[in-house]
Amino acid sequence: MDNSTWVANYTGQLDFILMGLFSQSKHPALLCVVIFVIFLMALSGNSILILLIHSNAHLQTPMYFFISQLSLMDVMYISVTVPKMLMDQVMGVNEISASECGMQMFLYLTLVGSEFFLLAAMAYDRYVAICHPLRYSILMNHRVCHLLVSGCWFLGSVDGFMLTPVTMTIPFCKTREIHHFFCEVPAVMKLSCSDTSLYETLMYLCCVLMLLIPVTVISSSYSFILLTIHRMNSAEGRKKAFTTCSSHMTVVILFFGAAIYTYMLPSSYHTPEKDMIVSAFYTILTPVLNPLIYSLRNKDVTGALKKMLNMGSVTIL
Repeated sequence: MDNSTWVANYTGQLDFILMGLFSQSKHPALLCVVIFVIFLMALSGNSILILLIHSNAHLQTPMYFFISQLSLMDVMYISVTVPKMLMDQVMGVNEISASECGMQMFLYLTLVGSEFFLLAAMAYDRYVAICHPLRYSILMNHRVCHLLVSGCWFLGSVDGFMLTPVTMTIPFCKTREIHHFFCEVPAVMKLSCSDTSLYETLMYLCCVLMLLIPVTVISSSYSFILLTIHRMNSAEGRKKAFTTCSSHMTVVILFFGAAIYTYMLPSSYHTPEKDMIVSAFYTILTPVLNPLIYSLRNKDVTGALKKMLNMGSVTIL
């Protein structure tokens, strides 16, 4: 029996129904416009940041290379969920096939998992830059940076390959309505009428590893960074180091906090409404906040943006 027939036997049809954010809103049309504007802001903000980093010679450093990868991941994972949600609202259709649901789940898990490890790599980069500045160019050379980023993408894809097949092959014999705006693992699991406790334990252990390793690297890196900053004699040096690290820590807290709530807290803490709000926060809002956090608080990026705008105005004139 092939997978399509198996799913059909348990669901009755191949399609799931995404209830989405708009079913919870009193003004769905207004919410749709707001989310569309946020989506455009996320795409434009991250795209501009990537363009600046790759076109400006002063931004050709490991730190900005990692930031450009973060922006790329943000663009990709907001594109995995939001366009489908907006099109469904406009077209009046809220169905998604099992294959589309599985693909969306895999891409989302891969991108989120990759971002966990990328944030850890960024913390390690700041540790080397602040605690071992004389060896920075050796320890964080071009090859090392690309290996770290490749490792982040690989480990993220492992998360997708582990959780997606198991989730999509559990027997779905309840309603086909997914109380979410995309195929997130916990929301899809709730459709099963079989005992999923073993799978939930597997998912919990997987998420612990996916979160524990990056959190350990991040906390260790920043512990050493804080000690080094405390010992600095230069007030200007302390301020610059603290500003750079505080931007990164803001992103870490926002992203990891939402992920811990979604994948690690017991089900008694969850409701469909809360889950959608938290997922909307780190799926829709975080990709908008990241470029703002890294650009508005960074003189190098704002300087490169002003230079690009001035060149553009001169060309027009």
